[in-house]
Amino acid sequence: MNDWLITSLLIVSLFALLGSGVWIGLTLAGVAWIGMELFSTRSAGDAMALTIWGSASSWTLTALPLFVWMGEILFRTKLSESMFRGLAPWVNALPGRLLHTNILGSTIFAAVSGSSAATCATIGKMSIPELTQRGYPADKIVGSLGGASTLGLLIPPSIIMIVYGVAAEVSIAKLFVAGVIPGLMLATLFSGYLMVWALRHPEQVPSSDERMSLREKLSESRHLIPVVLLIGGVIGTIYTGIATATEAAAVGVVGALLLSAAQGSLNWATFRDALMGATRLYCMIALILTGAAFLTLSMGYIGLPRHLAEYVTAMQLSPAVLIVALALFYMLLGCFLDGISMIVLTMGVILPTVTAAGIDLLWFGVFVVIVVEMAQITPPVGFNLFVLQSMTERQITWIARVCLPYFLIMALALALLWWFPGLATWLPSRM
Repeated sequence: MNDWLITSLLIVSLFALLGSGVWIGLTLAGVAWIGMELFSTRSAGDAMALTIWGSASSWTLTALPLFVWMGEILFRTKLSESMFRGLAPWVNALPGRLLHTNILGSTIFAAVSGSSAATCATIGKMSIPELTQRGYPADKIVGSLGGASTLGLLIPPSIIMIVYGVAAEVSIAKLFVAGVIPGLMLATLFSGYLMVWALRHPEQVPSSDERMSLREKLSESRHLIPVVLLIGGVIGTIYTGIATATEAAAVGVVGALLLSAAQGSLNWATFRDALMGATRLYCMIALILTGAAFLTLSMGYIGLPRHLAEYVTAMQLSPAVLIVALALFYMLLGCFLDGISMIVLTMGVILPTVTAAGIDLLWFGVFVVIVVEMAQITPPVGFNLFVLQSMTERQITWIARVCLPYFLIMALALALLWWFPGLATWLPSRM
């Protein structure tokens, strides 16, 4: 049967199952089963059992539930309150003043969370009431939070990067380190935008109501020490080669438990809630990953990835044109799917094409994560938009509009990443 006809049939099956309310993981497995039964000679049941067991028992994937658990533990601590107290005295002198706490707080929390939704919810619970009470414009509060919270996907440890690393068979430790410089670059661009806005609209920025000496600022900064130590423990052990990503995740969980205990927020209820929250989230992700692994195997037996790669190669697209096409493709896909689903659905087909074009898979991982970040604030299925809507009770269209400048800044970051690939590849090369 013609490849395009097979592809069309599988895509129709995919959307029919998704539209009927079937879970994403089961949908992927169902489409894979249809493909193998109709268009290959391999036994679908046997292949599904072997593939699901193999992907679910992957040692590399062990880092994922540990990092999810670490984020859940910290989500229930006083970390965000401590970060605000430590950061606020230093940003008062910048144009935009306390709005920068959204950027810096999200950047710091991203380095211990791994989830953009957790970053958005945690920093938002702290900053939205505080900044609103001080008279900062609602659109800038929500917009800066929506944009900066996506850094949870890029700055290590990142759940999305673990998923990509497993799918693309790329070193997760190197992926983590590759995200550091682009993540800090994005945070700088976000803060730069706030500064430019504040300089153009000084009347909308409340005046500083407190003057602190250098000694007082340093005293308040002590609240940042625990989170800095935790970040150093996780990222430092990976960068120096002392620990793998999985071992660093275990270090992070132990550190998060100690930090929670030191803050007095560790009790049986918070421990149980964190463990159950991590279990539920990981089970959802694992079901999607196992379904995607079976779909990838099915596509391989049918031969669609190879044929697509041959088709794209025959078009003789330059790497730059291919990257632009993939960016537009992922932005469109992000309107309807969450980030993990975007990656696991497409990697089996996209990776052969990217490899044939000679694009570094480590660099491509950072590129994909930034595009997935953009999808987090893209209606109608931008996940961070829903988190912000639940916290502010605003219309999702209004939230999407105030987040638009940060979407455009991320598009600029993609261009910078293309022009200067060393932003993603230099640091891993020094490991």
